[in-house]
Amino acid sequence: MKINNIQKFLERIPSSIYLAIAVLIFASSNSVTRKIVAIGKQNLIDGRNPISLCNVLFVGNICAFGLMACIFHQDWKIKNLKAISLKNWISLTIMGILSGAIAPALIFTALEQTNVTSIVLIGRIEPILTLILNVCLLGASVNAWTIAGSFVSFAGVVVTALLTTSHSKMMMMGGFAIGNGEILVAIAAVIVSISTIVSKLQLRAIPLGIMTLYRNALGTVIFFILANVLYGVEHFQDAFSPLLWQWMLIYAAVIVVTGQICWLAGLKNATSTELNLASLFNPIIAIIMAYLILAEVPTQAQYLGGSLLLIGFIFSFIGNRYQTKISRELKKPNLPEAEEMIGGFRGV
Repeated sequence: MKINNIQKFLERIPSSIYLAIAVLIFASSNSVTRKIVAIGKQNLIDGRNPISLCNVLFVGNICAFGLMACIFHQDWKIKNLKAISLKNWISLTIMGILSGAIAPALIFTALEQTNVTSIVLIGRIEPILTLILNVCLLGASVNAWTIAGSFVSFAGVVVTALLTTSHSKMMMMGGFAIGNGEILVAIAAVIVSISTIVSKLQLRAIPLGIMTLYRNALGTVIFFILANVLYGVEHFQDAFSPLLWQWMLIYAAVIVVTGQICWLAGLKNATSTELNLASLFNPIIAIIMAYLILAEVPTQAQYLGGSLLLIGFIFSFIGNRYQTKISRELKKPNLPEAEEMIGGFRGV
């Protein structure tokens, strides 16, 4: 009886509250990750950091898998597994490797080489690329406001990448010096965009629990293999450190599981306007959290790039509102809502 009362209470919570909690959690993820790594540097084991970024990704994924298995285990029924075609298993495997292993590894590597604000701003190239791929591959319709917003946002990303002075190694491109960290984030954004389109083309009928757990498990295994090949088997020698597991259980429970549950709960009854606002405020809150948690002060280049991104978001928001109105008249789901529904977990 008490459980039913709790469920009824949770169902009465507005979707905007769930989305706000999810955005706050996801926006804090990169800053929290770097803060946890800093804690590890203060507790070295024979000169090694037990909470290295590789250990965070590997052990964090294991903890997240265990927690999500408790939530989504009912999706793993024999009939559900048999209903998935070989083509869909191949697509799911590709998505798991891209978004579950390679993209997170690139972002975590970038965290070692550049600041969180740059990662947030340059990472905004992902929704722009996803929009372009939606139009080119799925025939999605967009209006002038959305197109203008994408162009302005892309200009913001370019300004941030070209004018930011990174402490990472630099690469010369067209006379401009771009940090390797910024390049890694851009590559990760491209990979996530491709993964999103693959999921929209092939994986709509696959239960969320199967997709989530399979991607997590496959990504963890692939990352472990790649790290051992690139760095050697001793790279994970501190993976069983009690300090690491203590923080990773908290990280997985809050950042991964709670964030994802709140996001999915918010999606159930959220309007397109609420989803667009969540997408709009995510990078803004991420920059604020980087300042509060890591004391990162944005540079002039990041202020300029962020301002352009904000203008682009406003244009896109106007375009999305217009598109939503037309979609309701035609009784069709609008692009942003469909994209967010399939995109799922947006954190790292």
